[in-house]
Amino acid sequence: MLIGAVVDAGVGVDVLNDALACLGIEGLRIAAADAERGAIRGKHVLVTVPEGHGRLGIEDFLRVVRGSRLPEPVIEDACAVLARLGEAEASVHGGGPGATELHELGDLDTLVDVVAGPSGLRALGVERLYCSALPTGSGFVRTEHGTLPAPTPATAALMAMANAPVVPPPGGAPDAGEMVTPTGAAIVTTLASFEQPPMRVDRVGYGLGTRNPSHYPNAAALWVGEPIGEAPSTGLRLLETNVDDMSAEMLAYAQERLFALGARDVWFTPVQMKKGRPATMLSALVDDDLEAAAVDVIMRETSTLGVRVRPVSRYEAEREVVELQSSLGSVSVKVKSLGGATVAVHPEYESCRRIALESGMPLQDVYRIVQSEAAAKLL
Repeated sequence: MLIGAVVDAGVGVDVLNDALACLGIEGLRIAAADAERGAIRGKHVLVTVPEGHGRLGIEDFLRVVRGSRLPEPVIEDACAVLARLGEAEASVHGGGPGATELHELGDLDTLVDVVAGPSGLRALGVERLYCSALPTGSGFVRTEHGTLPAPTPATAALMAMANAPVVPPPGGAPDAGEMVTPTGAAIVTTLASFEQPPMRVDRVGYGLGTRNPSHYPNAAALWVGEPIGEAPSTGLRLLETNVDDMSAEMLAYAQERLFALGARDVWFTPVQMKKGRPATMLSALVDDDLEAAAVDVIMRETSTLGVRVRPVSRYEAEREVVELQSSLGSVSVKVKSLGGATVAVHPEYESCRRIALESGMPLQDVYRIVQSEAAAKLL
């Protein structure tokens, strides 16, 4: 369905077949046909695989992809998806990811999915992939393992591994069946973020599944466009604690250790604690994967007995630092952009300080000259 959405969004089937040819497996091809699911028109993709190929395991798939002539970014994406799929299967069936027997997922269709999907996205120029909450499905699915609930254990494991948001099937249908396959879950939980950024939509492609249920259209929509400003960053944690018995030097050292760990920002706020004691609140903004390590630093380097943690979101403007040839010499300037348009420039302090020391000019004069020239050239 992802491949169908990519084709419907404008990628030629020949482009994807050229990518599959890089795998060196003769007779592996796809075809796309116009079709409808409910009131939605889109592309339904059919996969042709050569006869005589037995079931393959994750290590077999990885070996084929790594030994292919695919572009390196596609190889990296495909291998990451396969590794995650193997990890999920191993968690469900036991054994290591490489040793797990894939059963239905061992067919060459799986290889087509994890190669043609990322290839199509790159052909569209997609730099970031986002995904809405995943529908759980309902009812049961017949597999070689027997009858399984929807979502299947492998799909559920992939959802849990990514901490993915999920929603009930449309209308709470009790017999919606499987709405996300293990391969589909592996692709989106590996390549996508579960966010909905503001964007200008250029085109929409619909990939259609084989089933055609009556109570919902079996289609996956791919919206392609340009971001408006910057997507909200939701993978952040705000850590806070209050202390009233530490010196400024000790607090500064804790701040230094947090910055060294990779904290986005660390700051202090004067507060008043119980019994009227003046105190300091230490706040640190960190990526969610640094939460545990940052809490450990705070607990070790301060006198606190506890740390408050909460998830936060923030919007970030696009920014870059450029070298500007000013009348005073080369200087670094931070450029702020929104939606691809430059909206502000800000000379970097260290560059202006260096010029001031070398020339003997007041720093504020250096800053004013560089700011004016940067605005004239870059805004």
